[in-house]
Amino acid sequence: MAVLVTGGTGYIGSHTVVELLNNNMDVIIVDNLSNSSIVVLDRIQQITGKEVTFYQGDILNKALLQKVFTDNIIVSVIHFAGLKAVGESVAKPLKYYETNVTGTLILCEVMAQFGIKNLVFSSSATVYKESEILPIKESFPTQAASPYGRSKLMVEEMLADLHHSDPSWNIARLRYFNPVGAHKSALIGEDPNDIPNNLMPFISQVAIGKREKLSIFGDDYPTHDGTGVRDYIHVVDLAIGHLKSLEKLDTKPGLVTYNLGTGIGYSVLDVVKAFEKSCGNKIAYDLVARRSGDIASYYGDPAFALKELNWKATHSLEDMTNSSWNWQSKNPNGYGE
Repeated sequence: MAVLVTGGTGYIGSHTVVELLNNNMDVIIVDNLSNSSIVVLDRIQQITGKEVTFYQGDILNKALLQKVFTDNIIVSVIHFAGLKAVGESVAKPLKYYETNVTGTLILCEVMAQFGIKNLVFSSSATVYKESEILPIKESFPTQAASPYGRSKLMVEEMLADLHHSDPSWNIARLRYFNPVGAHKSALIGEDPNDIPNNLMPFISQVAIGKREKLSIFGDDYPTHDGTGVRDYIHVVDLAIGHLKSLEKLDTKPGLVTYNLGTGIGYSVLDVVKAFEKSCGNKIAYDLVARRSGDIASYYGDPAFALKELNWKATHSLEDMTNSSWNWQSKNPNGYGE
């Protein structure tokens, strides 16, 4: 009996697969490798000493998913597969709605066909409406500001409708903030295909010499140092949160929503300074004008996940930057040669 992980060779997916295997679960991965590498499978095996069953393909391919469920005894699904760049989603909204919304719909149709109704969904804190009250709780209003965020919110609402129509569906919707860091082995980590969309991999690439400098957008926010404050969470903590959620669906079935974050806000300059300690060098940066749509502070309240799942983030900012640098320095070109 196995767990199907869609997008399992991706950044968060691969770390979650490692945790599943380390907990003696059988894992099947479906991934189209659009934002990941086949090399990840070898790295996962090096870390765990275990192999996974891998299907290269897209969740939009219903026949492929039907074959996966026919060939294997699957008991639950962790669903990561999707597109995730906010800027790209503004330029290519239909691509995001097709992959993220229609892809999930097809996955759920096939799950229903085979009577598999345990699902952990990788959502995002981008579903929340901008709030002046912090930290953000699961009960706060939702209102996504980009096609990417709206695609995640549409899926959340679709899954809620699915559960309400058939309460035998057990669904955990996980809203997480800014995953960073890498596995302690430095065998898997974040490897963006193009210019990084997120802060930590961009800093890493500046530190390794792949990029000249970091642009910090705005230094006049009402924060302790003027730069934007966000909730960063170590990817291994996040992966463990998925395992805890999967276990929870067995003991307390239903529809549940959890924030997975640290509950602590770190500024851009906090992260830069921590990374400088990790790599032993200065990170070159320019202070430039604010970006439209950016807000001063944004971090979550993980208290509900602690209460329900007995889960909390255990890695410090130093752990996050140390592991990011360990990964980047040992893999200067990511998974490429």
